[in-house]
Amino acid sequence: MPDVIISGAGPTGAMLAAELRLHGVDVLVLDRDAEANPAVRSLGLHPRSIEVLDQRGLLDRFLAHGQQYPGGVGHLAAIDAPAPPDLDTAHGYVLGIPQPVTDRLLLEHAVGLGARVRRGCEVADVAQDDDGVDVTLTGGERLRAAWLVGCDGGRSLVRRSVGIGFPGEPARTEWILGEVLVTTPPDELARVSADVRGRHKGFGIGPAGDGLHRAVVPAAGVTEDRSVPPTLDELRTQLRAYAGTDFGVHAPRSLTRFTDATRLAERYRRGRVLLAGDAAHVHPPLGGQGLNLGIQDAFALGWRLAAQVRGWAPDGLLDTYGAERRPVAEDVLTLTRAQSELLLPEPGPQAVRRVLTDLMALPDVRRVLAERVAGLAIRYDLGGPEPVGRRQRDVRLGRGRLYPLLHAGRGLLLDRTGALSVAGWSDRVDHVVDGSDEVDAPGLLLRPDGHVAWVGADQDDLVPHLARWFGAAQRAGHGVRDASHGPDPQHR
Repeated sequence: MPDVIISGAGPTGAMLAAELRLHGVDVLVLDRDAEANPAVRSLGLHPRSIEVLDQRGLLDRFLAHGQQYPGGVGHLAAIDAPAPPDLDTAHGYVLGIPQPVTDRLLLEHAVGLGARVRRGCEVADVAQDDDGVDVTLTGGERLRAAWLVGCDGGRSLVRRSVGIGFPGEPARTEWILGEVLVTTPPDELARVSADVRGRHKGFGIGPAGDGLHRAVVPAAGVTEDRSVPPTLDELRTQLRAYAGTDFGVHAPRSLTRFTDATRLAERYRRGRVLLAGDAAHVHPPLGGQGLNLGIQDAFALGWRLAAQVRGWAPDGLLDTYGAERRPVAEDVLTLTRAQSELLLPEPGPQAVRRVLTDLMALPDVRRVLAERVAGLAIRYDLGGPEPVGRRQRDVRLGRGRLYPLLHAGRGLLLDRTGALSVAGWSDRVDHVVDGSDEVDAPGLLLRPDGHVAWVGADQDDLVPHLARWFGAAQRAGHGVRDASHGPDPQHR
């Protein structure tokens, strides 16, 4: 019996599987598709996601497959504005990389760490008790695990099976997205596309690599069943309606549809079942935040769930996942709602757009908005002075960079004084005596997700924060209790 079953082998599920495997958790990933989805639904990674990859030693392999766009950070509702200045990150760029490549690299990483993946396995039903979760597949096979995480998208069967509500706003607008070949010459295609985008910000067509073009166009209406993909004829009809030509589109590699539906799960956990990624939140894809938000959900959940499985999680640790990540999703929903309104052609939204365009001429406005879109402005409410709750940017230390010290997914005490100690927690927290001119603190305790849990110089003040995030101190000669299948009465 695996410790954790993950439903969904997309970027969220793959990232979560890898995070759990860093701590020796037995993970089984199920995905209903027999083959990986070739559709390029996302085109890039934001600075916070890039930081996440760097913190786990993955960034070089992603950089080898992508292209850096410093001017793409904080792109908001297709408003032309200079790149924001002075971002609080060592990675002030968007990494252009097609989603299938991101999916493949993350899944290869998870499998390399020992995660098992089964494709062509669709979850049909979920039932749980105090000791574990039963997962029934289409075809009748039953599996059991101590925990189940739904990373199975906006129409999550896992979420529905455990009765977690998904309130929000239904779709008002739908777009068709296709990766296709075209016959129109490049110069003419670029000219027509630029002309149409001047009038319809929801339209676009341009090169997507491998000789293909990526076409996005508003649909004629909102389809009742979004699981049914659009046809090539639908795409051609809508291209002609908006551009006066269908550009000779043919031989599609993928055709899909997306909407501006906006929904947020009422909770991220019920008993032994948790949600991450689109299973917990859906929103318009404006700003390209969906995939990034899912990767960051997985990064936040992995170490907490591993702590629960391995038996050292303090009371309530697992519930801090939803308490911290749900407000982040609410903020993303606010940003994408606002951008959806700014794309509407009516006089009111266009007037607001003009005002915001003027405001974005101010560097401070651009920086604030960019850091919200890029995931850099997040500060969890952990109590305590700045920078407690914030993600720690990468900095130079005497021995090199900070982020490589986080590759193992453990906590980290960065100690400038050499007077602090993690005795009793050394199996969960690394102690590094070093400092940086960029960190104005004698001691800094980082959680495995890179967020600051404590700053200070006093050992007596540090100890309760170690216990808060890393459980009870280990007594000399005693290992951490393995309670991977023990009851957890929270949120029954």
